[in-house]
Amino acid sequence: MEQSTVKKYELLINDTIVLGGITLFRIKALISFGNVKKGELGGYVEKEGNLCHSGNAWVYDNAKVSGNAKVYDNAKVSGNATVYGDATVSGNAKVYDNAEVSRDATVSGYATVYGDATVSGDATVSGNAEVYDKTLVSGDATVTDNAKVYGYALVTGNAKVSGNARVYSRTEVYGDAKVSGNAEVTGDAWVFDDTWVTGNAKVSGYALVYDNALVTDIAKVYGNARVSGYAKISGIARVTAIAEVSGNAEVSGNAKVTGNAKVTGNALVTGDARVSGYAEVYGYAKVTGNALVTGDARVYRRQPK
Repeated sequence: MEQSTVKKYELLINDTIVLGGITLFRIKALISFGNVKKGELGGYVEKEGNLCHSGNAWVYDNAKVSGNAKVYDNAKVSGNATVYGDATVSGNAKVYDNAEVSRDATVSGYATVYGDATVSGDATVSGNAEVYDKTLVSGDATVTDNAKVYGYALVTGNAKVSGNARVYSRTEVYGDAKVSGNAEVTGDAWVFDDTWVTGNAKVSGYALVYDNALVTDIAKVYGNARVSGYAKISGIARVTAIAEVSGNAEVSGNAKVTGNAKVTGNALVTGDARVSGYAEVYGYAKVTGNALVTGDARVYRRQPK
């Protein structure tokens, strides 16, 4: 909110550019504030409502702010960045390089958006989060705390990336998925629906984690593996190759599921057990200790009475 009637800048009517059919005016500081000196030229705004006169917020270089977008508090927009629509950049946030913040998106706190990153829709980037490279954060997605999203990653829908999580490369996180803790999602992996990847877990390669699955602790899901349903992967377990874990199945401990193997139903694979080849473990079966299930083997157990 405006808290002062003292103008800290003016619009230069003789230094303009046209962006999308809209005229933007370069700004010039009328007073010294923050790291801006009186007389210093800034970037471009469509109107005074785009940049608050109170606080130390500033638009630098060739950055552009237009529409109903607003930059306030101590926020900084610089380089060739663009902020438009109804977007807001506030707090101590920074948007720079060729980054774009649009529609109803919010960048706040100490968050930074840079490179060729885009934040749009109703997305929020806050805390100490960083969004950069060619990342797209859109929809109602949230990136917060110390999380980083970079590379060509996509975070959309109602997805949330928080804690010290890293989402990068060509990964997609969407739906109501959550990535938190020190978790990493990378490669071409997709994490979606109501999935939760947390702890020090890592999902990579072309892996798919979806439905209501949970990947936690130091577990890894990679290769072309799929984890779905209400499945839980925990401990230092590994699910890799073309393996599938689904239903209410659980893979934990130091267990490994690989090859074309399938673990489903209410099955449990734990300890140092290995399930590989075209093997299937299903029903209420338990594979534990140093057990090895491989080839075309089938391990099944009916529901205990």
